[in-house]
Amino acid sequence: MAYSGKYTVKNPKKYQGDHTKVIYRSMWEKWCFKWCDENSEIKTWSSEEVVVPYFYDVDKKYHRYFVDLKVTYKSGKTVLIEIKPDKETKAPTYPGKKTRRYINEGLTYVKNLNKWKAAQRFAKDRNWEFVIWTENTLESMGIKPKSTKPLKPYKRKKSPKK
Repeated sequence: MAYSGKYTVKNPKKYQGDHTKVIYRSMWEKWCFKWCDENSEIKTWSSEEVVVPYFYDVDKKYHRYFVDLKVTYKSGKTVLIEIKPDKETKAPTYPGKKTRRYINEGLTYVKNLNKWKAAQRFAKDRNWEFVIWTENTLESMGIKPKSTKPLKPYKRKKSPKK
């Protein structure tokens, strides 16, 4: 199963942007795109069409943040949505040594916080909302199938040798 690829928009009139160039970078994004495409309460949607400038505290430079989703509901409400694993919405914790992995995850966390702070301001300035959807959010909304781990094959116990 591919975790990234091109999404084929079923309702091109609902998509804001070039509906022939919609790319998903995770299965979660693909499921969200399908949900947006098929949801009758959604007037328009787009993926990575909204660009938010943000200041990265580590390198002290401005960068561009391409927000995962912009959804406008028929009610008029517009929401910018970031799709992230729950663990990436929290500061990394590693008891003991400060490993390279810990440092990289810390830098990523700071970058995400900078992006999200900028996105919140950007949304607020337009009377929109900014939210982060994790796997828990997607599951509770019925977008992501319930997690099920495959069962391991049954192994017969060998009878003791006599």
